[in-house]
Parts: sequence; structure tokens; C-alpha cells
Amino acid sequence: MKNNYVAKLLFLAGLVFTSMAYSQSNLLSSEHGRTIQNYLNQNKEKFNLSVSDIADLAINQEVFSKSTKVTHVYVSQQYQGIPVFNAISSVAVKNNAVFYYANNFVDNLNQRVSTTTPQITAEEAIIRASSELNLGALQNLELLEKTNNKYVFSKAAISKSNIPVQLVYFKNELGSLVLSWDLSIQALNGRNWYSVRIDAVTGNLIDETDWIVACNFDDPNHQNHGHAGAAYAPKEANFTLFKEAVSVSDGAQYNVFALPIESPNHGSRTLLVEPANTQASPYGWHDTNGVAGPEFTITRGNNVWAMEDRAGTDVIGYSPDGTETLNFDFPLNLNQQPEGYEDVSITNLFYINNVMHDIWYQYGFDEPSGNFQSNNYGNGGLGNDFVYADAQDGNGSDGSLNNAFFGTPPEGNNPGMTMFLWSPPGAGTLQNLVTVNNGSFAGSYGAVNPAAGNGSNLPGIGTTPVTADVQLVNDGSMSPTLGCNPVADLTGKIAIIRRGTCTFVEKIQNAQNAGAVAVIVVNHNNPDNDPNYTEYVNMSGETTPPLAIPSVFMNNTNGEALIAAMQNETVNVTLQGPSPYFIDGSLDNMIVAHEYGHGISNRLTGGAFQANCLTNATQMGEGWSDWFALMITLTAEEDYVAGRGMVTYSPGQPVDGIGIRNAKYATDFSVNGFTYGDTNSERSISQPHGIGFIWGTMLYDLTAAYVEKYGFDADIYNGTGGNNKVMQLVIDALKLQPCNPDFIEARDAILAADNATTGGADQCLIWEVFANRGLGLNASGGSKASRTDQVQDFSMPDDTDPTLQNCTSLSVDQYDQSNLIKVYPNPTYNDIYIKTNTSLGPVTITITDINGRQVFSKQADLYGTVTVPMQNLTSGMYILNISGKSVSTNHKIIKN
Repeated sequence: MKNNYVAKLLFLAGLVFTSMAYSQSNLLSSEHGRTIQNYLNQNKEKFNLSVSDIADLAINQEVFSKSTKVTHVYVSQQYQGIPVFNAISSVAVKNNAVFYYANNFVDNLNQRVSTTTPQITAEEAIIRASSELNLGALQNLELLEKTNNKYVFSKAAISKSNIPVQLVYFKNELGSLVLSWDLSIQALNGRNWYSVRIDAVTGNLIDETDWIVACNFDDPNHQNHGHAGAAYAPKEANFTLFKEAVSVSDGAQYNVFALPIESPNHGSRTLLVEPANTQASPYGWHDTNGVAGPEFTITRGNNVWAMEDRAGTDVIGYSPDGTETLNFDFPLNLNQQPEGYEDVSITNLFYINNVMHDIWYQYGFDEPSGNFQSNNYGNGGLGNDFVYADAQDGNGSDGSLNNAFFGTPPEGNNPGMTMFLWSPPGAGTLQNLVTVNNGSFAGSYGAVNPAAGNGSNLPGIGTTPVTADVQLVNDGSMSPTLGCNPVADLTGKIAIIRRGTCTFVEKIQNAQNAGAVAVIVVNHNNPDNDPNYTEYVNMSGETTPPLAIPSVFMNNTNGEALIAAMQNETVNVTLQGPSPYFIDGSLDNMIVAHEYGHGISNRLTGGAFQANCLTNATQMGEGWSDWFALMITLTAEEDYVAGRGMVTYSPGQPVDGIGIRNAKYATDFSVNGFTYGDTNSERSISQPHGIGFIWGTMLYDLTAAYVEKYGFDADIYNGTGGNNKVMQLVIDALKLQPCNPDFIEARDAILAADNATTGGADQCLIWEVFANRGLGLNASGGSKASRTDQVQDFSMPDDTDPTLQNCTSLSVDQYDQSNLIKVYPNPTYNDIYIKTNTSLGPVTITITDINGRQVFSKQADLYGTVTVPMQNLTSGMYILNISGKSVSTNHKIIKN
């Protein structure tokens, strides 16, 4: 079946924006609304609201949650029938009462409003916006629809979809409510979907956001390269650990990097047969009409339409065809430019979009909540909003690299995913260039390829691998392995030379003169496994004859281990140069899942009919997206302490690299020591990616705590493990939090979600995790317009707090505002660990049983992690005491 370019254009031309596709209802028109109005009347002073502030409220959406058994009601504040922009409160109603209220209303409306009459028209507002955004000249701007103060205009040659305009009040920096025209324009460049507010009196553009999130992987904070770790062999997808969905009988099969595999560096492809989930995609991934049998044999269906867009024209591109058998099993050879394996790329993009749809459907991102489907099969919601996913996109005048976009308009309108290529790994980049082929040190190891250029005369490894036995140089001097003098015969060998004394070109010249075919330089100046690799690239010097043999540079830890292995065995090594080919982001499952995650958090926060509810200064969208990607690639072997880098394949890092964030996601503070207070740092923490990373760190810690308590379940669709529980918890919390939540409100929504589902069984655990990262009881979010006024706090609620009555004992004790001790796991089956990120000096650690008898005592320097053995103790409750000059604290410990 062929792609139909005309079909897409007709579809887009027929779009009528959602703001006209649904209508608000007066709060008192529904039973839930009346319950909410009564609640607000009784509690208005608590939220600093007056009678007039809550006199004109409207319901945007009501959604019932199966997991929490609450109805989420999204209530919009109005003044004389005109909505206050983003003044949307989330209210959870359960058993005919308000269970949770997340306030986002503006107080003192009467004093903040200056006029109710616009001086410029909706049409003039479009003209002003087009001019301010440099969108070009308007052509044939036509009014298509009008309802009260809501309008829909034609695309007018500046927008890919019709232009909705609505009269609103916008709260400016001074706190005044400015009468404004709220409109959105989907720019023809495909990179921007502008949501703007135009002052309805002056015509000035006073607020602007972009519904298309550009993940900006070229941001300076993302230029991190990983360490060369231990040997790594790619793994196969383990489907005993990660169970497939219940299958749909359409015969479809897809050869993909199947979850939980992250990328081609992490494992091989697997041929999946009928992987669609019957609950989330009951007619398979190629259906749109709800009748047995696929409507499409290409990578198109109810949830996503995946295609290539190398030209960057943002129109219908090529999609692979699985024929009537729906067989998407295509050959893959990564040793070519990505265009040569586009069938595999687009198929993998189609697969990840569909499994993201199917997995998160189980946890509540379903049709009524605003998920992405063409046909909602009668389950609520508007539908007509499957994802357009472009692979190998060339969007932009200069072409885009190292990036990915996701645009989320309101419910009923198609989101768009744009996946780009990544630059080939270059000189100075740490990659797995050294492969030890035999012996005790066999495996692949990181090294740097100092390609010619940047002032370097050192030839790097080319596309042809070099394989030979390795030999340590001997120049007969007091330091024979530095190779600064003529060295002994190296004919046919790969020479290993330690760094020091003379220049690199001298060392390599001497090895070349002795017959070496290549050189590995070991950087002994940096024993901490984190060398400054840029030093290696910028070395110059004349050689006679010119250097001809390639060289790579290896860090001290792995280099010395290789030298040690050579003492007792003959070691054969292959040096493989960096690939000259671009890397395809569509094969990086972490990136695809991250982008899709933006759609989930945007649709669930403030309700599906809003698209501006993650626009405050400390919004955490990037953190949720990272966490979504981490969760679908989680396995039982996850090392939460050592952590995992977020995206390592596309930037050309080893699998244990640091990824594209400020640090790995890890519970160990020596690996990731970021806390809530770091969000204030404009120098070291970017906005929004760095801010989101800190939120993602807290969610990763929360995942570790849940898995520690409840175990891991490989069945990601229907499991009952800690990973499943925390996935449900976070989705429930997204629905509970208000429009534009800060860290505090997002934390409180998670606590409320636990109360809704378990009655508060995990309140202690949740508080421990957040307090550990500075989001404790007395933390403050500051102004939502500022990213530099957050206040961190490590304190816990008192254990007599009634909200903690249903959970187990606390395992975090706040002994000082600036320091923190964490004791985990609690309860425990074996050992417990005491962790602190601040040195507390010598302490005495004792354990006492419930009868007051001391059963354990130990002296330790309390910094990092201290292990306390409990495996030989009987089951029961114990008191752990930690006493020292700067700390004295008790912890109740449960031994299972």
C-alpha cells in the first residue's frame, strides 16, 4: 500500500482545532461540580480565595481513573465568562467528596482586571503574531467558525493547521490580569508550534511558548562522555525477564531492538510476532476502523504513522511495506549511512511508539485521559490524534543533528515526533576502540582516536581494523616503558607505551622505527579512570619520516590492567577506528521513549484539553520523559547504586557512559549528588533539561526504593512488582497535580496518589526518597516565574504525623539541615547500609534488640556507604544507633 501525500494534506486541511471541538460546562451543572463548589465555599480562606474568585468556574474535563477510583475534574477559573489563562485546578473526587485539591486559581480577580473589552480583533491578533514571529505574509485569512469569544481561522499560508483564537486573561509579571487573545500557529517549518498571547488592548505579544519540545542534545550540559568501564558484551533481549504483551492475531512481525534493550550497543534485534497488546490495541497496530483486518500494510496504524523525512519538508515520506503478511523483517548493516537501512529505522520507530502507547495504557494513559489514537473505539476522548513520527529527518536549512522534537497539541489534534541523525563519532571522543581478543582481560575498552587535525600530527585508526599481538616497549632507559629513546624490535606488534617525559610524536616515531603496526598510549597521569582526553588530540611535532602507524589513547585503569595481563599470556588486540557513519536516533529506544514521554506528561497535566501546563520556570517535563525511558528499559539486573547513563548510543559513548545529562541516574551520591537546591544554579544546571534531570533523579531513587521493597516484575504490562507500582503511582500523580506544578506540588501529588491507592502504605518511603534529595517537609518552591528561589530541606514529617500512620518506620533521620543519613533497605532480609554524602567523622554504630540487649557494635568513619551485617540476627525489630561528635541518631530497623 502506498503512502498518500494528498491524504495527509487533506487531513491537515480538515483539522478543526480542539478548542472548538469541546465545550466547557458550568461548575454547578454536574454533581461533581456541585461537590467541588461546596468544598471551595467552605475552604476558600485556606487557599486565599474570595467569593468572587470562585464565583465563575467551569469544568474543562472529567476523567475517571480505574486505579485510584477517583474522578479527576479539571476546573477553569473565569472572570465574567472569560477564562484566566492556565488558572486550572485539578480536583479529585472520590465517594462524592473532594479527595484531593491542587489549587491553581488566581486570587483577588476583581483587583487584577482592568478591562473586559478588547480594542483589537481576533483577526488583528493573528496579524500581530505573524509579524512578531516572522512567519511571512498572510494570504486569504478567513473566519471559519465562531462561538462566543472563541474563533477558528484558516491557515492563511502561515500555519499547517487552522488557527484557533480565544479571549483570555493573562497574568503578567506584575500580577495584573491582561485581557489577551490566546492563539496557536503551527509554523510551516515544522520546528515550531507557537502558543502566544497578544494584548487585546495594545496588540503587543506578551507571552509565547512552543508546543514542540526540542530536546537540544547539543546543549553544553549534554556534552558529557562516559568512562571506559569493564569489558562489555552485548546481550540478547531476555523475554523471560520482559514478557511480551498479549498478542493480537494479525500475523504481524517486526525485527526490532526489542525492549528492554536500549540500542544496538546493548544487544541484538529480535523478531517479534504479534506484539500488540489486546487491551490497548485490540485490533493490532495497523488498524484504524475497529474491524478485524489491517487497513495499512505500511508502518501506519491507529497509534502512529512512521515515515522518513530526510528532505525535511514535513510531508508524507516513505514508509516500509510489510505486504499483506505484515512482515517487517528487514536486513540491517550498520556499516553504512542510515539511509541504507531506513526500513529497519522506521520499523523500530513504529515499534517503540506503539509499545509506549500499549505499556502506559495499562497505567492510565488511555482514551479518556487523552492518549494518542486515530480511533478511540468508543472508549471516550476525541480520537483523531495518532502520532506522526518522522525518521532520519533533515528539517531546517542547515539540516538538524543530535536532536529530537515532540509537539503536543490539545486532545483531538495530532502530535508530531521528529527523530534526527547524530554526528559520526569524532576525534577526542571516548569510544570502544580497543578489543582484547583473548585471555583474562578479553573484552572491549574505551579509548580515544586522535585523528589528524586540531594541531595533531597523530594519525588515528581508519576504517580498516588493525589486529596484532601487543608488546610493551623497552627503550633501555631508567623508564623503559615511556619509549622516549629508540626501542627494541616491535615488528608486527601493537606497541604499548606509557605516557610521560617526551612528546607523543617522539614515542610513536620510535615505535614506528622499531616495526610496530600501531600504538596504544596509556595515560598514567590520570589514575582515576577519567582522563582529560582533549590533551591527546592537540599534540604537534615534526617527525622524520612522517608518522604512518595509527595510535589510540587509553586511560590508566584499563591500560595498566592490559599490561598486567600481558605478563603471563600472549594478548591479541584489535584496534577499530570510529565509524564514519552518522548514527540514527530512531534506533536509540531511550530517545524515542523520551520524546513520547513529553506527550504523556503534557496530556495528563491539567487535563488533555490543555497544552500549556508545563511552562513554568521549574517545570520538570524532561525529568518525566527520562524516567519513562528508564522504566521501559529496566531489568532485574539494574544497579541503582552505580546507576545508568541517559542515552549513550547516539552520542557515541560506551554503554557505561555518563549519557547526556549532568550525571548518571544513580542513588549513590558520589555518582549523582544533585539535590533540589541545585535547581537554582543557572551556571551548572540548564533550563529545562537540567532542572528536569534533578526531578528525574528523584523519580529514579523512588523506583529503586519501590523495587527494593516490592521486588521487580518483568511483566511490564500486568506485573505487581515495585516497578509496576511506581509506574502506576507516577501516572496517577500526573493526573492529580495542578497546571504548571512545581517540585513541591508534584511531590504532593505522588503522596496523594499513594493515599488514593493504598491508603498511605508508602508515605514513609516516598517522604524518605524526596527528603533525601532536599525535597523535604519544609522545602519551598518559590515563585513559579523564577528558577532561582527554590529552598531545599531534608526534614521528614514527625512520625506522629497522622498521614504516616499506615506506613512502616522511617529510615531517614534529619540530624542537621545540611547533612543527611540514609539507612536502607528497611525492612531488610540481610545487611543494611548507612549512606551519607557528607563526612561525619568517627562514629560508633550499635544495634539493640527490643529487650535492650546490644547485639552489634562497630567503629567506622561515616562517609559514603557503611555496611552493617544483620543476616545472623533473628526476625524482629531493632534499634540502630549512630553516635559521633557531629551526629547522634536512632533508627528503627525491621529484620524480616
